[in-house]
Amino acid sequence: MKKKLLLFMVLFSGITAANCQNRINKECSGGWKKYENNPVLGGGNFGTIYDVNVLKNDDDGYKMYCSWLDRNGIALAESKDGLKWSLSMICLNDVTAPRAEGHVNRPVVIEKDGIYHMWYCDQAPFQSKIRYAVSSDGKNWEKKGDDPVLSPDASWENGAVLCSQVIWDEQEQLFKMWYSAGNKFDPDAIGYATSKDGMSWAKYKNNPVFTADRQNKWEQAKVAGCQVIKRQSDYLMFYIGYMDSDHAQIGMARSKDGITNWERFNENPIIGPGAISTWDSYAVYKPYAVPDPANNRWLLYYNGRCGWDEPIGVAIHKGMDLRF
Repeated sequence: MKKKLLLFMVLFSGITAANCQNRINKECSGGWKKYENNPVLGGGNFGTIYDVNVLKNDDDGYKMYCSWLDRNGIALAESKDGLKWSLSMICLNDVTAPRAEGHVNRPVVIEKDGIYHMWYCDQAPFQSKIRYAVSSDGKNWEKKGDDPVLSPDASWENGAVLCSQVIWDEQEQLFKMWYSAGNKFDPDAIGYATSKDGMSWAKYKNNPVFTADRQNKWEQAKVAGCQVIKRQSDYLMFYIGYMDSDHAQIGMARSKDGITNWERFNENPIIGPGAISTWDSYAVYKPYAVPDPANNRWLLYYNGRCGWDEPIGVAIHKGMDLRF
């Protein structure tokens, strides 16, 4: 019986991966290339590690905050070059919560004025909310407030707000958040909110601000899990596009104000699943791009799936000009 089940799983995996391969044109476009030693973190004894957020510091290398499924919490990994990573510690989890929370995951971390700010998902059985914590060293965190800072209260959010992405806009003196919503585990659109202090947030009145383009087959089902970077004259978004619930790829878009009139990159998707039976042959998710001008490159981290595990990989863009 076990042999028959194993054979079925192998055959099913092959069919699913082949089906995915038949639906995409290529693994990379727009000048991106997957790192030859992927995955860089997770898999094996570590299991699923996903939804990364990376901070680069010229003095001490890179810090990666990520969800570690097997440990039900948020982990910190460190790297000197952005390519070789080691898990350092669990810095926030269900056990360390001073109050009853659901699963703690999906962090975004920024450093402002010597303080680290984290917004993370409190994922309970029937609802997902966003909470807030601060740290002076990026390792030991203090949760702020008894209540979530963002909760699902709009009909389109459907009981879930998660996968937040936050930047500090120095010019406007505002925290700006893009978040996913629409379903507890698989959100289907992206909303926007602002805050002066990181705790009290005002949602944009015309949410969602970014939705699937039904004319693009690769993202026809839904969009989610974005990262937004403010540039000199616009906002650049990296996002997940879903062809269907099982097949996901990564694309780019831009907007003058980060809210309206989003324009897609004409070579989307920029990252797609790998060859059959490789570590990311089913789908690629949750991008996080880091400019590295000292080495004249961009590093784009993402989690890939083949079967059940989701390790972290990286794609590299040589040169700082993304042609977009």
